Amino acid sequence: MDIAVIGSGVVGMTTAWRLARDGHRVTVLDRASAPGLGASHANGAQLSYSYVAPLASPSVWFELPKLLLRPDSPMRFRPGFELFQYRWLLKFLAACRRREALATTEKLLRLAYLSRDVLHQAAEIRALDFVWRRAGKLVLQGSAEGLAAAQRQAEFQSHRGSVQKLLDRDGCLAIEPALKAIAHRILGGVYTADDEAADPYKLCRGLETLLAGDNSGVRFTYSRKVLRLLRAGNRLLGVETADGVIEADAYVLAAGVASRRLGLTAGLDLPIYPIKGYSLSLPIANDDAAPRISITDSAHKVVYARLGDRLRVAGMADIVGEDGAIDPDRLAQLARQARETFPAASDWHALTPWTGLRPATPKGLPILGASGIDNLLLNVGHGALGFTLAFGSAEMIAARIAGRDVAVPEQDFSLRAA
Repeated sequence: MDIAVIGSGVVGMTTAWRLARDGHRVTVLDRASAPGLGASHANGAQLSYSYVAPLASPSVWFELPKLLLRPDSPMRFRPGFELFQYRWLLKFLAACRRREALATTEKLLRLAYLSRDVLHQAAEIRALDFVWRRAGKLVLQGSAEGLAAAQRQAEFQSHRGSVQKLLDRDGCLAIEPALKAIAHRILGGVYTADDEAADPYKLCRGLETLLAGDNSGVRFTYSRKVLRLLRAGNRLLGVETADGVIEADAYVLAAGVASRRLGLTAGLDLPIYPIKGYSLSLPIANDDAAPRISITDSAHKVVYARLGDRLRVAGMADIVGEDGAIDPDRLAQLARQARETFPAASDWHALTPWTGLRPATPKGLPILGASGIDNLLLNVGHGALGFTLAFGSAEMIAARIAGRDVAVPEQDFSLRAA
């Protein structure tokens, strides 16, 4: 079958790889000049299979005034003139209920574990140079309330396949001595030994190299902006670009935040809103002063991942529309928090900044599978979990096309469920 995959981020590239393994002829389309230049480029770099709880949680109600009013809040809201922003926010707030959050977590855990299994069983992927390693992950808590909530979450997940350990301050420092600079504000944490870290951009480039061989059946069409999806009745006839129409037997939409705009051209109202995040990548100058395991600082909503000889620092959740500009104040805030946490890890001069737009649904569930258009499948709306969920999402798309059963119920990630 000829299949067009729209999007060459980590979600689109893993989808192309999985479809090619099934023997399909695949065309990957992207407006960028190379793969992985959107939200996949320099994100948090953590494969957090056991940390998939959605942003929409009951804690949002208690934190909302602080999150929206404090200038240094890890979440920022800027009201716009687009009705969709408010419609999305109302659905998001409606999802901030404990029962809803736990149900979403359970679904995401199943998809995350499928993603992990697909990666671990794919020797050709693990052989690629994308700095993949089983780093382990420690989520720090600085308050009794936060630690109690983390313990409840760990207990809930322990019955669903997660193996996590609750630690006190000394336990956290024993596992990661580089945290000594902030020992005074650590009350405890949750440690997961089998979570991983890797470079998503390098994975995208590695997949491109792997799939670019003469016999792969995959071709890449870059610098080709998709203008609209050409629909007739209940089928797509093609994808219109500035350079003409590309036709295929089937299509997979995996274009990140652009998926909403493209969906509208075919009559689809996809509930995807861009949530802006920031990252810094910096050279490690002192090996012992940089973390060896992945760290999440819950108080500041900042994550740290070691990628070879560099440290990736990522955070922020700005609801500001499709604004791709770097805000120097937000970047300075991220750099300040990172330097306070690991002061001797770098010389703090050669910092590589980045910002990206995460394609988020209100509940935090990606939309996978049927679109309501016969030959168009959706692989969109992964939010901050695109890297973690990419291989599992690709497996679900490939399984649907092949008519295979898969361990994750497709209805959990349907357009209606989102």
